[in-house]
Amino acid sequence: MITYLTKSSFKEKVFNFEKNREWKFEGDKPCLIDFYADWCGPCRMIAPVLEDLDGLYRDKIDIYKVDTEAEQELASMFGIRSIPSLLFVPKTGQPQMAMGALPKESFIKAFKEVLGVS
Repeated sequence: MITYLTKSSFKEKVFNFEKNREWKFEGDKPCLIDFYADWCGPCRMIAPVLEDLDGLYRDKIDIYKVDTEAEQELASMFGIRSIPSLLFVPKTGQPQMAMGALPKESFIKAFKEVLGVS
């Protein structure tokens, strides 16, 4: 099941931006963060794709969602201007952002190329 992050759980599971200036991933496996809003059509379109991927990759990748309406501080911290915005976070190295509703194949390709997971 996909986890919905708040500012507090984001700091615990992804990046504690109040403690660290440089990027330091807090998780134990790579993750994908979907910055979304309930009113967003493309966000609703990729929701079942993310649920499916969560089932396929549950042991290898954490999939999180951040409601940009409820968590405006997180959204502004990452410069979210359009949704869905998808943040691919490898265990080591810098996260990479993708914009828009991606097809399932693009997620699988990014999991392999960006997150090192197949």
